[in-house]
Amino acid sequence: MMITPPPGPYQAYLFDCDGTVADSMPLHHEAWKQALGEWGCEFPEDLFYAWGGRPVADIIASLNDRNGLAMPVARVARRREDLFQRMLPQLRAVPETLEHIDDAYGRLPFAVVSGSTRESVTASLTAVGLLDRFDVLVCAGDYVRPKPDPDGFLLAARLLGVAPEHCLVFEDTEMGIRAATAAGMKSVRIPQRRTKGN
Repeated sequence: MMITPPPGPYQAYLFDCDGTVADSMPLHHEAWKQALGEWGCEFPEDLFYAWGGRPVADIIASLNDRNGLAMPVARVARRREDLFQRMLPQLRAVPETLEHIDDAYGRLPFAVVSGSTRESVTASLTAVGLLDRFDVLVCAGDYVRPKPDPDGFLLAARLLGVAPEHCLVFEDTEMGIRAATAAGMKSVRIPQRRTKGN
């Protein structure tokens, strides 16, 4: 059953990637657990989801601070990405989001706005067969302040040539919803899927 967005009219759809377009959050958590476990660091599921939308480097730095560790950020980030890439054959699209993509494709331009790297976003969208649907990808490193700041969404709107108030955002995290609101955009909350296949 399609999730009903707030009334429009809309001239563009902006999507988070992980947990919104791609049902990748359980796979990401598993990759995190394996990569961090090599350094004796835990990343509980509740904290992982609470920090959804944060850039990888910020997460590693925060875990270092919380646990009194000195994990090398770049090395752990690379290891986590390598582990995630190995799991990509298991990846599927989020059905609730796919309905909106299929319904509006060709009528409205689409962008992805993600805190993940361009490498990770491109790999996920390719794995679910949707990369060619998106006119713009805004990823970690393309903007300065991550969600809940609105920078990523505002950049995507500029690149699409659409005013923020005419963009609809699809998000699965509270930080993402706050970022959309701060950008002056309406949003749709996609239910989080914490177990693969559920």
